[in-house]
Amino acid sequence: MTTPRVGCAVDSEGRITFALAAGPGHELLLRLRPKKGQPEETLHVLDLDPVGEGRTQAVLGPDPVLAEGRWDVYLLDGSERTRLRPGPRDLRALIDGHLRERRGPLAVRVPYVTEDGYLAVRTWLRPAHAEVGRVDVSGGTLKITARLHGASLPDGAEVLLRPRQGEATVRSLRPLVAEDSRSFSFTVADETLDPGIWDLFVRPAPGAPMIRVARLLDDVADRKRVFVYPGATAGKIVVRPYYTVDNDLSLEVKQAG
Repeated sequence: MTTPRVGCAVDSEGRITFALAAGPGHELLLRLRPKKGQPEETLHVLDLDPVGEGRTQAVLGPDPVLAEGRWDVYLLDGSERTRLRPGPRDLRALIDGHLRERRGPLAVRVPYVTEDGYLAVRTWLRPAHAEVGRVDVSGGTLKITARLHGASLPDGAEVLLRPRQGEATVRSLRPLVAEDSRSFSFTVADETLDPGIWDLFVRPAPGAPMIRVARLLDDVADRKRVFVYPGATAGKIVVRPYYTVDNDLSLEVKQAG
């Protein structure tokens, strides 16, 4: 039996329209992929409406907001479910998503093809977000530009480098903030960072919650293997920026040579 395929199109408001050939009584199921060893808990079912010539469609509107994670897509026939292969995907509305102003909480959805060839939807849900723009590596310095969505940067804002493991001290950098109080940049040129992984955050004001620095607002669901940067050599260490599996920006620090 041929596995059915489902096409999808995304608009600028985040609405996703799914289209496939299906008979009466079928529904579309989105399943939040559970963590390894954990039970399945979160499902979202969409009605499939006929649109003529044996075709049906289901619309996932901006509401409800989906939990952050990866949602697998199935055709539901009563209690039977069939995981769906991807058809055409129209993601043009997402390409320039980083250019549009966003309010918090920020909800992002990107349909993508899994490594084993099925359709899934990657989602992010964050109170506020710092969207990475340029990442420039030059000699011993690393310069990163970003823009804040869902918050602003008054006086006292800081960028934080937090070690993922170990007991190294969190490092604080003073960002250069633009007149709009949202766009900012910062430079990493610290020769004393301990080897390991350092995660990047921005704190808008003293005592405010930390906001993860990431790149979410376009059509790339998994950046880690697509955007690969060289390292900046600072003294006896090499600092290489990279995107995590969640598209967050982090730094890998190693001994030079």
